[in-house]
This record gives sequence, structure tokens and C-alpha cells, in this order.
Amino acid sequence: MRAVLLDALGTLVRLEDPVAPLRRELAARGIEVDEATARAGLAAEIAYYRQHNLEGSDRAALAALRRRCAEVLRDGLRSAATGAARDALAAATTTAVHDALLSALRFRAYPDVLPALERLRAAGLRTVVVSNWDVSLHDRLAETGIAARVDGAIASAELGVAKPDPAIFAHALTMAGARPEQALHVGDSPEADVAGARAAGIEPVLIVRDDAPRATAAGARRAPSPAAAGVTTIRSLAELPGLAA
Repeated sequence: MRAVLLDALGTLVRLEDPVAPLRRELAARGIEVDEATARAGLAAEIAYYRQHNLEGSDRAALAALRRRCAEVLRDGLRSAATGAARDALAAATTTAVHDALLSALRFRAYPDVLPALERLRAAGLRTVVVSNWDVSLHDRLAETGIAARVDGAIASAELGVAKPDPAIFAHALTMAGARPEQALHVGDSPEADVAGARAAGIEPVLIVRDDAPRATAAGARRAPSPAAAGVTTIRSLAELPGLAA
């Protein structure tokens, strides 16, 4: 084993619930929305971002993408709002909503991440982050202390292809200086991470964090994904093969 490839969101970092911060940021700009309205607006923005994140390939393109996301957020909030909130959103500028959105998005490294990365490095393994993200991935890794503890990172927007496409895994292997059979890939998505790694000839490891959603809106258990069949599953990077106590 020469390298460990790692997904970002849900594996290395978590997004803190942005609803309360978004409401505070909007209120500071004269826009009062309730929790349900904030969640509806964010749901629309997240869906749009997921469909378009490959467009954030450089700083200028990312700025344009963020403004479009802010417009989607404003429209989503306005559709769900009533009364004075709806009127305030109708008058709100894209810049005001854009600034509120960016201030509300806060990422944190999971507690086990930095120690595990240090142990991987001490073991002589190369580590590369492989994420379906825009070019700001590098900012998030730097501010969480992860960038200093990995050997590289590649965002899907930089390459123009996203997981599960084998091309992004092949690029990460080149960065790591490893062949597929010399690497593991750790991620939280059976479809993007497990199936993608397998398609690239890399052994996958599925991480299921305690904060991962496990139930449908009706409260029923989610059916296991066929993509995750027979894969090593862990709940912490401390459980990685070779690191577990």
C-alpha cells in the first residue's frame, strides 16, 4: 500500500447546519425569515449547486457560480416566504443574499481526521483528497488544517469530471505516485466513492459517520445500496486498515 485517497464532505469535513446562521445573516440585512423558509431556500440552492459545481473551475468562474446560487437561494426563499419577509426578499439585492449565504456556510474537520492524517503520513503513505467540489476545496482544506497534512487535492471542477468517473481517480493516483492496486479510497457515498473507486481498480472503504442520514422522511430505514455490497465499512478514520488500534 502506497496511497490513501480521501473524499472531503462527509469523510474529512462536515457542513454545520446552515439554517440558523443564514437566518441570522439575513436578519442582519433586514430580512427576517422563519426556519421552514430558510430550509426551503437552502434546499433549492443546494440542488442547484450540485448540478452546477463543475462550473466553479477557477476563481472568476466560482464567483459567477456563487452569484447564480445566491439568485436561486433568493428565489427559493421568496417562494416559501409570506408577508413582510416576502416583500423584503423581493427588494433584496443578489449581493446581500450572496454575502449572507457565504457567511452561513461553515465547515469543520471531524475530530478523528487530523490525527489519522498524521498517522498515515508517519506510516509513509501518500494522501490525496478527491472531491466533487469547486475550486474552493483548497480553501476549505486549508482553513480546517487538512491541507497541511495531505500531499495533494483535486476538485472535480478543476478536472471537469466528477466521481464516479474513473478519470478523477486516475488523476489522484498520478498525484500520489501510486498504481490502483497500491491504493485505498475512503468516502461516504456508495455511488460516487465506492462504485467510482471500484471502476478505477482501487479498493474502496465506505465511511458511515454518526451524523450521516440513515432514515427517510417517513422514518423508515434506507435500503442498503447495491454499490456498497461487500465493502469494508468504518465509522471513523481511526478504523482504517493499518490504523485501527
